[in-house]
Amino acid sequence: MSVRLGELLTKAGLINQDQLKDALKVQKETGSKLGETLIKLAFVTEEDITECLSQQFGVPSINLSHFEIDPSVIKLIPADVARKYNILPVNKPGATITIAMADPTNVFAMDDIKFMTGYNVEPVVASELGIKAAIDNYYGSTSSLELKKVMEDLQQTEAADLEVLEEEEELDVAALAEGAEEAPVVKLCNLILTDAIKRGASDIHIEPYEKEYRVRFRVDGTLYEIMNPPLKLRDAITSRMKILAKLDISEKRLPQDGRIKLKMKLNDKNKELDFRVSVLPTLFGEKIVMRLLDKDNLRLDMTKLGFEPESLAVFEEAIFKPWGMVLVTGPTGSGKTNTLYSALSKVNSPEVNIMTAEDPVEFNLPGINQVQMKESIGLNFAATLRSFLRQDPNIILVGEIRDFETAEIAIKAALTGHLVLSTLHTNDAPSTINRLMNMGIEPFLVATSVQLIAAQRLARRICGACKEVVDVSPQALINLGYKKDEVGTFTVYKGRGCDKCNNTGYKGRVGLIEVMKIDDDLRELILSGGTAIDIKKKAAENGMISLRRSGLVKIKDGVTTIEEVVRETVL
Repeated sequence: MSVRLGELLTKAGLINQDQLKDALKVQKETGSKLGETLIKLAFVTEEDITECLSQQFGVPSINLSHFEIDPSVIKLIPADVARKYNILPVNKPGATITIAMADPTNVFAMDDIKFMTGYNVEPVVASELGIKAAIDNYYGSTSSLELKKVMEDLQQTEAADLEVLEEEEELDVAALAEGAEEAPVVKLCNLILTDAIKRGASDIHIEPYEKEYRVRFRVDGTLYEIMNPPLKLRDAITSRMKILAKLDISEKRLPQDGRIKLKMKLNDKNKELDFRVSVLPTLFGEKIVMRLLDKDNLRLDMTKLGFEPESLAVFEEAIFKPWGMVLVTGPTGSGKTNTLYSALSKVNSPEVNIMTAEDPVEFNLPGINQVQMKESIGLNFAATLRSFLRQDPNIILVGEIRDFETAEIAIKAALTGHLVLSTLHTNDAPSTINRLMNMGIEPFLVATSVQLIAAQRLARRICGACKEVVDVSPQALINLGYKKDEVGTFTVYKGRGCDKCNNTGYKGRVGLIEVMKIDDDLRELILSGGTAIDIKKKAAENGMISLRRSGLVKIKDGVTTIEEVVRETVL
């Protein structure tokens, strides 16, 4: 097969003669198969090889990671035979057994299986690595010595430290920070998790570089460098975090997402925490980002989110309407999910059926039907929305409108008697109208379906323990956006910095929120093709409090600083 595969790939123009020679040389040194060697050298991909073989021999190709094979079919062929020929039974229609093979010309394997099972054999092509992974999955893993050693090293104290359970089960971490006599990597990973919780971090970043390895925490929206572990611990730390998040520690080339669920004791209180884990291959190793989902930080009281009283009244009026669309916009990490969850909690009652499609589901809300998206099996926002409409919903939440298909279904749902809540990534409320039209939605559909758009940002709150007055010139306040008659009627504050706020002067965050109600004036403007500037101007005339104005109100109230408002908003 080796020479034949090399010739086939060369004829197909996928590799040249020099690459084939290099691969055969490496293959001779390592003893591995040619296909694996070519993939490791990045000359071809697994898909290139399977497609080439499929076309050459007229045999269908199959991606085993997309198939769930019946255990009764697996039992037809013993594990040792499957490993010997690197094959896998995938189906048994009637008196024929379908076999996934890396080499569809291996007649010895097919004859052996036909004799053993008494069935006719129908081959399909699959990649060598894909078949090996599937054999390990269905027959049990034959881990390499290196992988086994890493697992043993990292799990020396796992029983005493933390159990890796199913997501639905509770993970009891009574003494997560106690590390006496434990493996250094286990202790270090536990320290990172507990320290992040104690500092009130929202995200943990574990980042490998060429000559350093660093851990950063995002606290109140700003990243701080916390520690620099030894570079030699990079792979061990990555593997440990992957084990906790139930990820494949042998897969280092592709991004992976997982979740760690913990229950720990902090300040004599039991805390339940979720860490949403994202692993991304970078130039010098895998970067891990963990989002802390702490139920205690989820504020469902809308009066505490940062709405001005006038804006809150308009927002609540929109979410209590029987139909229409309410959009919350802003960049990642601007508190959109919290606002939407607060809105759902406000309208949640036994009389209404609430359905949500989220990617991912961040918090479990009682009385609300939440669906987790799974793109790998085709469960996306559009497919879920279609199913929702057959589930007799009153209120639908779509985690994010990313494309025309999702936007179209959401708008149709809003026009047919449903209240639809969703998010978009736009700079402010007026520009959201143009964003929907750029997606391909007709202006008349936008004008008739959208009831309200709220844009938001998060600004850091001044620390109450070290709050002090700061002098600001009247002209600076006017340049900031205040009217002349407002200057001199309030005091500006900032945080000096103390132990309670890690000497930053800030503790906690507050929302700056711009609420734009789509009234008849704005509908006419949208239908006549008005620009975002025209819409913004008309909305301001009708009483909209802009993001900058919301920030100015927070400065007047002594909640945040000028620097924070300037950083998050524009005039």
